[in-house]
Amino acid sequence: MASLWTLIFIGSVIYLFWLNRKVAEAANNHAKRQSEQLQVQLMSVACIKRRFGLLRNGKPGIKSEFMFEFSSDGQSVYQGVLVMENEMLKSVIVPPHKL
Repeated sequence: MASLWTLIFIGSVIYLFWLNRKVAEAANNHAKRQSEQLQVQLMSVACIKRRFGLLRNGKPGIKSEFMFEFSSDGQSVYQGVLVMENEMLKSVIVPPHKL
């Protein structure tokens, strides 16, 4: 019985790691797409908040916020925020920046 619980625990850790990587890759793609739309240079993407819970559709999942840094003129750096539920982008917060 102990070996069954060990396998379940190991399987759930592997699944959560895989899901975290999937969400991080989706955030990177969303940040690239957002920087192309804004016609700015993407500098970095980092997770600032991640929690497990029920999503708006009632299913369990990961709610996360990713900060992406971009530059419009090569001199100054601005920070935007991507709000995501699993791999779905819910909202984007972009500060005012030079064009």
